[in-house]
Amino acid sequence: MKKKRKYSVLLLSICSALLYGQESISVANKGILSVVSDEIVSFQGTFENREEGDVTNDGTVFYFRDFINEGAYGITTNKTTSTTVFTVGERNKRKKQIAGNGVSSFYNIVFDSPVSQVAFDLKNNIDASGVVEFKDGIVQVDSTFNPTTSLSKGMFTFNKDATALYANDASHVDGFVEKVGKESFTYPLGHDGKYRPARISGSKNKRDIYLSRYVYNDQAFFEGRSHAVGVINKINTSEYWIINNAASNKSDVLVTLSWDDETTSPNVLTNPEEELHIIRWDEEAQLWVDEGGVVDMSTKEVTTIGTVKGYGIFTFGTVKKDWILDGDIVIYNLVTPDGDGKNDYFIIDHIKNYPNNKVEIYNRWGVRVYETTGYDPEGDGSSNVFKGYSEGKRVANQGNKLANGTYYYVITYEYTDANGSRTIKKAANLHLESN
Repeated sequence: MKKKRKYSVLLLSICSALLYGQESISVANKGILSVVSDEIVSFQGTFENREEGDVTNDGTVFYFRDFINEGAYGITTNKTTSTTVFTVGERNKRKKQIAGNGVSSFYNIVFDSPVSQVAFDLKNNIDASGVVEFKDGIVQVDSTFNPTTSLSKGMFTFNKDATALYANDASHVDGFVEKVGKESFTYPLGHDGKYRPARISGSKNKRDIYLSRYVYNDQAFFEGRSHAVGVINKINTSEYWIINNAASNKSDVLVTLSWDDETTSPNVLTNPEEELHIIRWDEEAQLWVDEGGVVDMSTKEVTTIGTVKGYGIFTFGTVKKDWILDGDIVIYNLVTPDGDGKNDYFIIDHIKNYPNNKVEIYNRWGVRVYETTGYDPEGDGSSNVFKGYSEGKRVANQGNKLANGTYYYVITYEYTDANGSRTIKKAANLHLESN
């Protein structure tokens, strides 16, 4: 087998020619490589930009094999003439690596490879401006830690005003995608060959950063995350989206997710127009909480009612429609009175707004173990709340510490709105742990 020849490019300025490298040739750049506007360059073999290399692409460059950047790679400031095409030739239809420790900045990217499953293995931090076209081929992001850069090995960042086009089941990003800027954005996400985008509304600051990823069929994740606030009925346990914001962000966003008959749990799709909401895993409370839902049946999309109250893991859930009232109480059905400041008592948000209330808790045999009126009058858990002990005038084993397990609560309160005053009663399971 003939050994591949390797060229060290010391200084190369391309002014007028269309260059085609031989298929067997790999190119290693150690100097300055410039591609000017209106020029086209094709690298048929592996391209490596060494640590001392400096590449500026203001024209069009095709990469047919692996792309490795250890140095400086970018475009001329304010130039919008650049396009980079990651593709394959007829004889090398295999997964390509986009790798290296140097950050690679592009203006306009095209991914076009008919390789099934993963076509591009991203082990490089790339910054994209302009338009990113997903014609063919899945981009898989390697999120493992890179000790050399103290970043993840791979990251796909969309800069201010950058957009993603044509993403589909055969071409999308499998892994984390970062968006910088205040524009609304649709993340070109997918997993396991399923394209499942997420969209955020515009924010207020051009430096805001939001990170997202889609995960399909991760049953282990949901096994330890079954608790939910009382209004939530059923949970989509087939998929979830991660949406995180940077600590420096100055504003919050609306989140839009779409359901799919193939990937979304069918138990939450029996009546999506009336019942489907976006729910979020509250890591501190260790509960699924309701972020609301405005449903568009024509696009199969759900948007949070307002800007989200937190970030992390999002999915779909159905809600008990008769529980949804304006300014209503929010019930957290997990109590872990271990003194860590999280769910140390039975939290019922907004209950202080309805002082004419009664809270009862029963064990699995129907024996009342807790009863009070005027629950949590200060709204901060400082007084008259359930902390895992049997309390009340007509309860069994007054003052005893209760065993861990599943209990049953009944909350009765007087609710008043424009339609007048009425008595509301809500009942569901309550889980007592770490007592």
